[in-house]
Amino acid sequence: MDIGYMLRRMANDHLEGKYKIAIQEELGRNWTYEELHLISNRYANKLQELGVKKGDRVGILLYNCLEYFGLYFAIAKLGAIAVRLNFRLTSFEYEYALNDSKPKVLIFHSDLIEKIEPIIMKTSIKHFICLADKSFSIPKWCLDFDTLSNGKEQEVLNTIHLQDPVMLMYTSGTTGRPKGAVWTHDTTLWFATIQSLKWKFSGEEVAMTTGPLYHVGAMEDIALPILLMGGTVIITKSKGFEITRILNVVEKKKVSHIFLFPFMIYEMLHLKDLKKDKLKHLQMIFTGGDPLMPWALETLNKQFPHIGIVQVYGLTEGQPIAASLDPQDSLKKGHTVGKPMPLTEIKIIDDEGNELPPGTVGEIAIKSPAISIGYWRKPEATAQTFVDGWCHTGDLGILDKDGYLTIAGRKKDMIRSGGENIYPVEIEDVLYRHEAIKDVAVIGIPDPKYIETVCAIIVRKEEMEVTEDEIIKFCKRYLASYKKPRKIIFVDSLPRTASGKIQKYVLRNTYGSLQLNKET
Repeated sequence: MDIGYMLRRMANDHLEGKYKIAIQEELGRNWTYEELHLISNRYANKLQELGVKKGDRVGILLYNCLEYFGLYFAIAKLGAIAVRLNFRLTSFEYEYALNDSKPKVLIFHSDLIEKIEPIIMKTSIKHFICLADKSFSIPKWCLDFDTLSNGKEQEVLNTIHLQDPVMLMYTSGTTGRPKGAVWTHDTTLWFATIQSLKWKFSGEEVAMTTGPLYHVGAMEDIALPILLMGGTVIITKSKGFEITRILNVVEKKKVSHIFLFPFMIYEMLHLKDLKKDKLKHLQMIFTGGDPLMPWALETLNKQFPHIGIVQVYGLTEGQPIAASLDPQDSLKKGHTVGKPMPLTEIKIIDDEGNELPPGTVGEIAIKSPAISIGYWRKPEATAQTFVDGWCHTGDLGILDKDGYLTIAGRKKDMIRSGGENIYPVEIEDVLYRHEAIKDVAVIGIPDPKYIETVCAIIVRKEEMEVTEDEIIKFCKRYLASYKKPRKIIFVDSLPRTASGKIQKYVLRNTYGSLQLNKET
């Protein structure tokens, strides 16, 4: 059993499975299960001809496309390791990741050539393969991507064990320098199975991913379990996200399940002409990355009662969906991310690793057959994060007496002011309720009296004005005095990762040295 099973199962179904659409690009190209299976075989055989063998790394630096899935399965069939790289990075960041993972081959899009060309002599990569439009002239130091399509269609004969690594993904870096989380065939299949068990996927689903495929939120979440069960996956374009375009695809392709990050849901709910008809086929919206604000959950339940809203929590290395909140629990437990997924355990621990009682804030620890086996070439970080089979997430949370998990923020997000612990998510929830606020992040900044105090960094809605004093007065209505922001900063946008998470370490680096005057 290996990841290639997902395709073999359907491609060998001579009745109808092989002709079913496996993946599609929005309203564009599509591949059936048989096509995906055979194309990935071609890629695998050609990569093997280029010297890629079991255990070798192959870098993928592409925008969302059908070829991305073909390459992922090809690399898996070889027993090699896919290094899925973020196309938003700089040359410096690529140099670090490529020298850390040392892929034998890098497959990249021609749009990114200006970022790759300066570092080609600074890596140990043997072959560069460029996917380009027909009008682009491939440089001499690259192979044309079409070369991969010329491989043989028969399956690669390779002995693959469940414990073999299949994917290396660099964490989003919300706490600094990225680390490569290693996934195996085993953990990947377990995670797909866990999701299928939880949501009873049958193969009749049409599921849509909205994130970049280099991220678990777009492939491992929802997409792979849908393929495991024989359903259809629709992938969105990587650039120029527009919620109206997404809703048009949902309507025309009768999408039944979709993953929308919270900021996408907020954009959707702010549309003036949002009609129920556009979402009539939609059965379930999955959301995660940041907590979904209560006002959004309340609005969704009121306007679209036929759609189940599933809030999820997880992380790349600790099972991307470790907990989920069932739609029927959203009204009574909407402030939580729900209970552990099947075959998943969650506990709250203190700094010494001791389990804490219900209702106590502590670090979230996760145990399941689907957590990462560790960080690539980082034994010390691995030992710190993965302890006795548990992944210590670095996230703060609370388990209530019923077993529901509430996220209290990252450890580094917690603000310690005047002897009190302040959790930014609580303040952000209040600020999002203000009619003039579009986006917000709360961090701690130095305070001459209380050591640290609350700073809110705010994006105002277009054509709406609000002052610092007005916001602070608004917060006084909902928060204890020590929790209200004492500094407001207005910006045009907030830095986010590909999965929609606000990069608070960037905000801390930019604004963390601000200090209030003693008179404030």
